[in-house]
Order: sequence, then C-alpha cells, then structure tokens
Amino acid sequence: MPAPAAPARIEPITGRYVHLELAGRPHRVYFEEAGSGVPLVCLHTAGADGRQYRHLMTDGAVTDRFRVMAFDMPWHGKSFPPAGWRDEEYLLTSESYAELILAFCEGLALERPVVMGCSIGGRMALYLALHHPDRFRAIVGLEAADFQPRGWYELDWLHQPDVHGGELCAAIVSGLVGPESPDEYRWETLWQYMQGGPGVFRGDLWFYRVDGDLRDDTHRIDTGRCPLYLLTGEYDFSCTPEDSRRTAAAIEGVEVTVLEGLGHFPMNEDPERFRRYLLPVLEEIAGPGGPEHGRT
Repeated sequence: MPAPAAPARIEPITGRYVHLELAGRPHRVYFEEAGSGVPLVCLHTAGADGRQYRHLMTDGAVTDRFRVMAFDMPWHGKSFPPAGWRDEEYLLTSESYAELILAFCEGLALERPVVMGCSIGGRMALYLALHHPDRFRAIVGLEAADFQPRGWYELDWLHQPDVHGGELCAAIVSGLVGPESPDEYRWETLWQYMQGGPGVFRGDLWFYRVDGDLRDDTHRIDTGRCPLYLLTGEYDFSCTPEDSRRTAAAIEGVEVTVLEGLGHFPMNEDPERFRRYLLPVLEEIAGPGGPEHGRT
C-alpha cells in the first residue's frame, strides 16, 4: 500500500469581513490577519490589495509579537464597491481614506495600533501622523513622501476598447520592482495589478498625485506624540529616496532608511531582504522603552 500522504501545509492567515459605514454608506470590507500582540494595520499600494502583506503574516519573527492585519480597500481585492457604484466615478481622497482606516481600527476595537502603509499607504501614513497622532503608537511609511507630481501617471488613456487595462497597469509599475527581486515575487506583485477593477488604479492616484499634497503641512508632524519611521527602496523612481529625504527634512526626529536592492513594493517584491530592515523597526516599537510601553 502507498504511504499516507503528508498533511497539507496550512498557513496561519485567516480572512474575514467587517461591516463598516463609510461616508454614510454601508461597506463590506475584507481583511486578513495572523499573529497576536501589538496590532499592526498594513495599507496596500494603489491598485493592489492586502495580499501584498502575506509574507509578513507567515513570518514568525513578526507574528510572535504583532497581530498583523491587512484590509482590501473598497473597490479592491475581495472588497466590493458600495451599492450604486456603477453610476459614480471612483476617486480616493485624503478624507475618505483616513475615514476608512479609523473606522476599521474602531470596528475591530484596536487600541493604539501601529500603522504601516506603502506608496499611497505611505502618503496616508504621513497624513495620519499629522492629523491623528494620538490614535496610533507608531507609524511606518514605506515609499512615503509629501508629494509626487502627476507626470507619467496620467492614466485616462487606459480605458479604451483595444487596451487591456490590467495588463497595462502591470506594465506601468513593472519598472518599479527592484532589479534584484526574485522572479517569483516580481510576477506575484504584477499579478495583482493585472486583476484591478477598471478605473481603480487611476482613482487611487487621484489621492497620490492631486488630493494628498502635504508639502505645506509635514513640518507640523510631532514625532513626540507618535514615532514615525520612513523606509524607501533604493530603486523606487515613483517615490525616490530623495523624495523621502526631502520630506523627512521638514519633520523633527525623522530619518530615512534606504532599502538597498529594493523598489516600490518592498514587502512583496523581496520579502526576505525587506525583513532585514523591518524587523529592527518593529523591535524598537515593541521592545522595552518603545511606544508599546509608553502612554496608554
């Protein structure tokens, strides 16, 4: 008789939906989580979804001390748009994005979580540090800067009958993946962009390129109220290390860590390399004397 098959390996990630009211309308928001301890809410990039953080959720060095959570924003991944979406244009704004994050944290009764966001999530990290510092014990901005010009991200031409919007979105961001990224993770990163709903990538970039300009405000961020960490990929040409350094120069107590060999999607394009930079930050946040042990 053949030997019995080995049990299938099951990852420690669980997925659920939380019902939230946003802008006066009901939304059903999908999120995944793993681990226990300090709540760590992760914000995905424009046009993608929370799967970008799956590697953190299977890393025991992270989940032994942090309850890692990543939601799919409405219109993204497994979170549907609200009812009536067909008759409206999706445009992400600073106000609607912040409302989502605060409602998610309140809905799950998270007490002063850590927030980590990448790209548009990195911009929102700065916004939260500016406007809601007392709600969080620490904030981590990946690929974060106070402003990027509209430039080459003009995407109105994506929606034409002879253009496959998903494949073209992936092509647009393909150069933002670091050149040393393992091939498996490069294509995993791009696959999410191939799956985005029509107009969603463009709508996210409304916040990133137009509505979310923080150049006149970042000097008011008080890192004494909420520690802020900025980490930016060496090869990111959307948010360059120089962009992040320019932003940090206006904020007292903030330095930029340049992620060598990484691009715009560090947590997904090369998780092993990224964790070498992230783990010391998380250790500082959760360790003795860190924000976890400060005021409540």
